[in-house]
Amino acid sequence: MTDRSAEPWYPTAAYLYVLHLDDLALAWEYLRRHPDYRRDWLHRRRRLDAAHDWGLRMLEDPALDARDAHPAWLPGHPCTAQLHPDIDPPPDAVAFELWRIPGQKHLVHDGRRLMLAARWPGCCLRLTLAPGLDDGMAYVYAIRSCNMPCAHHCTLRAELDKLAVAPEGTPAAAARPRPAPTALQELHTLQALDANLAGASLREVAEGLFGTDAVVKGWYADGGLRSRVRRLVRRGLTMMRGGYRRLAQLK
Repeated sequence: MTDRSAEPWYPTAAYLYVLHLDDLALAWEYLRRHPDYRRDWLHRRRRLDAAHDWGLRMLEDPALDARDAHPAWLPGHPCTAQLHPDIDPPPDAVAFELWRIPGQKHLVHDGRRLMLAARWPGCCLRLTLAPGLDDGMAYVYAIRSCNMPCAHHCTLRAELDKLAVAPEGTPAAAARPRPAPTALQELHTLQALDANLAGASLREVAEGLFGTDAVVKGWYADGGLRSRVRRLVRRGLTMMRGGYRRLAQLK
């Protein structure tokens, strides 16, 4: 059996950032692994309209993971809030101040809209800025009506409210709760997908994800660990081949 321990997909520590990604970032992680998408990126000068086939306004470099990439999804995720000038602001209205927003900020214009992404420990805030909004201007925010659970809207409102009381500077750290089982599943799915794309066998995938001892104890026919790894690989391929569209709320 080939020793896979030196391959990029083998160390689980390399995937820990996945535990704190939101749906849009996860959608990108699956899409950027698609061989056909990577081919379209290489030949992007020939196919200028290829981005729409993938649900994007423009192609993004698949070499960039979700910490550095800023894909412009089409037509816009409902969890992306829109900031507009307040046409009738009260005397104590909060002003939009770009440099008071904490974290690392990225501005991207996709030819139709100006998008701002701000990341700091424990938060990723995505905003679409209306053309008439200037720094120092009173603003209101809008959230697209959709069928998402109310909890998602409440979370987004809480993050938007932080703009009004954003402290100077960027927080150095933030306490985070233990990752949810669903987040751990995404980590294992992406790791298993990378292993499969690299040509690893199911047993080799299991050793990378769960360790050699676990494989020795639980690798029996059509059950236990073997079935779990098979499901992870199948799920990864499904998400890469189109399942990412559900995460990005693409129609």
